[in-house]
Amino acid sequence: QVQLVESGGGLVQAGGSLRLSCAASGRTFSSYAMVWFRQAPGKEREFVAGVNWSGGSTRYADSVKGRFTISRDNAKNTLYLQIDSLKPEDTAVYYCAAGGSITSRFYDYRYWGQGTQVTVSS
Repeated sequence: QVQLVESGGGLVQAGGSLRLSCAASGRTFSSYAMVWFRQAPGKEREFVAGVNWSGGSTRYADSVKGRFTISRDNAKNTLYLQIDSLKPEDTAVYYCAAGGSITSRFYDYRYWGQGTQVTVSS
C-alpha cells in the first residue's frame, strides 16, 4: 500500500513554469509505475505523463510533449512533474497515481493522491 500527497500547484501566468511533487509513504514506492493525470472542470480525468519504476522509461500525452517532464527520486520516495510553457488549457487539478505499469486508463490505478490545483491565467 502507498499513500500519495501532491504539492506545488498554484496560480501562474501563461508561459510560466511550475514543478509539482508527489510524496509517497511506504517502502514500496520504487516498485510502482507512477503517473500524473489531470482533470479540468466538466471534463474527464486525462493521462498526462508516466514513468516506470526505475525512471528509465517515460510516456507523455501528445498535448504536453516537449513542455512537461516527469521524473522520480526513489531515494526520496518522490515523483515530480516539471511543467514549462504553461497554457490556460493546462488549468486543472493534477493527480498522481501509482500502479503496476504505465497506462492511460485512470481505472487501472488503485492509489491516488488528493490532487493539487494548477491555474494558468492568460
